[in-house]
Formats: sequence, C-alpha cells, structure tokens
Amino acid sequence: MPHTATISVTVRASARLHMGFLDLNGGLGRRFGSLGLSLDELATTLTAYPAEQVSAEGPQSERVESFARQSLAAMGITDGTYIQIHQAIPDHAGLGSGTQLALAVGTALARLYGVDWPVHDMARQLNRGARSGIGLGLFTQGGFVVDGGRKDEGDPPLVISRIEFPAQWRVILVMDKTYKGLHGEQEKQAFAALPKFPEARAAHLCRLALMQAMPSLVEQDLPGFGAAIHAIQQTVGDHFAPAQGGRFASHHVASALAWLARNGAEGIGQSSWGPTGFALIDSEIQARSLARAAYNEFGTEGLEFMVCSGRNRGAEIRTEAYRAQAHS
Repeated sequence: MPHTATISVTVRASARLHMGFLDLNGGLGRRFGSLGLSLDELATTLTAYPAEQVSAEGPQSERVESFARQSLAAMGITDGTYIQIHQAIPDHAGLGSGTQLALAVGTALARLYGVDWPVHDMARQLNRGARSGIGLGLFTQGGFVVDGGRKDEGDPPLVISRIEFPAQWRVILVMDKTYKGLHGEQEKQAFAALPKFPEARAAHLCRLALMQAMPSLVEQDLPGFGAAIHAIQQTVGDHFAPAQGGRFASHHVASALAWLARNGAEGIGQSSWGPTGFALIDSEIQARSLARAAYNEFGTEGLEFMVCSGRNRGAEIRTEAYRAQAHS
C-alpha cells in the first residue's frame, strides 16, 4: 500500500582518520585498540524515503541497497525504502566509508520506521567494527576517540576515551585517487600473513598514546600530539610494510607527506590501509597556504590536497514531513 503521509530521514556521517593501532599483539586478551578523528568537510549524506521495494540512487548505490536490506531484515520490517545518496566518502581510501555508510543507512531506516536500534547493535548486525570501534564512536559523538581493542567474542570494540579536537587546528588530507587501499578478503589475508607483533612494541605504542598523545591533545599542544601520532604511525606502518609495499601504501603520498613535514606540518601519517595520508597544522591560514604549495609541487603526480577541521559532533539526523506516493 502506498504511503500518503509520513517522513523522510536524512543522515550526514563524517569521514574519519584511523590514526593507528595500539596493540597488535593481543597478549592481554584484547587486540588492536585504535585512535580516530572525525573530519568535518568530507561526509556521506543520504536521504531515506518509504517505499514498497528496496532501491537506491547515487554513488555506492549497490552497497547502500545491501545495507538497507540487511537493516530492514534485522529490524523485522517488511516494507522497503528508496534511498538517495547525495554524496559519499571515497571508498577504500582509508576514510571509514564502509562503516559510516552502513551506520547512516541503518540509522535512517530505524528513524524512518520508528525502531530503537542502538548503534552498537547495528554495527554488529551489519558486520562493522571487526577490528576498530572508532567508526562507531565517531558516528555517535565525533571528536578524537580511543577504543579499547577487540575481545574474541565478536562485539565491536568499546570507546574508552573521547577528547575534543581543537577548533583552530586543521588536517591536510593527501589523496591518491589512482590507488585503492587493502580491503575485504585481501585485508584479512594481509593481517593473517603479518608476523607476530612484539609485546614490547605494543607497550611502547600504548605509552605514546596515554602519556603523550592524549594529554598533549587536552593541552592543545600540537608539537607534542603530532610527535606521538608520528611515532605511532612509524611503528605501525613499518609492521604493515610487507603487505602494502612500504610504510605508506602510495609512494606519491609518501613523498608529499615528507615534503609537508619539512615545511612545518606535524603528525604525519596514513589513515588505515590508505592510500590517504594526513598532516596536522595549527591554523586554517597556514594549512591552506601549505596545501596550495603542496599541490603546486605534487599535483602533476595525481595527488589531491584537502584542508579539513576536526568534527566534535556526531552524525546529523534530520526528519522532514513527506507527502507523496512512495517510491516502488
């Protein structure tokens, strides 16, 4: 039966940086542990409407339809939906596109059909958060978050700390559109093939996070925070080097990040499996100037540079009255 009076739901979910793992050893019963930051300027935005069947239009529409079917089945809803994707975080670039897309779809449909579906349960049923819980935490609250690692029983890791990201700081993203980061079965195989991570190295990473990165962020000390993130990135990047061909997945991104570091950027690193790299700057003016200079230097190599601010809020959810024949 067509719907004649109901609502549409729009969700905007921001991209995120995965700034490093803390314990790839897992000897204490929890493995991984992640650092993450929500970004304000890059996001997935979609609108869900009531419908008799499931359909979607826009970037990554096939993936959206799959998440929609899973979501409706998990909630026990027999109606469908039409979803319009207005913009999407680039996929397999290290920016959390899959998790944010899944949570945006699930949240939109739960709101559309009046179902209370907690994000943690949603992530588990949509098979998100296999290694990291930062995507869930950033979807709900934004900022800079740390998760406590994954236990064996399968629930997504819990966020154990959240810190406001300074409003004046900026992130320069270095994006290589010619390269896709490891994902899916390739990612699983890469993790399985890596050597065992030394316990002492995991302890060092945890110390960098707890005793340098987090207090420096609270104090808004960019050199201290950046030094800790860079050190974590070096250690983790070297561990993953056999799987991705070096400390960074893209050699072009690596060259640009080295140039940014020589010209005043802090906290150089790669988000997740990349290829997207990042660098931290203490002001909007300096970030835009440096990004322009970097593009002039490396733009011919196919790199793009984007200035972003941290986002200290979770996803935006907006409902509107909707009076029309349902999409079929």
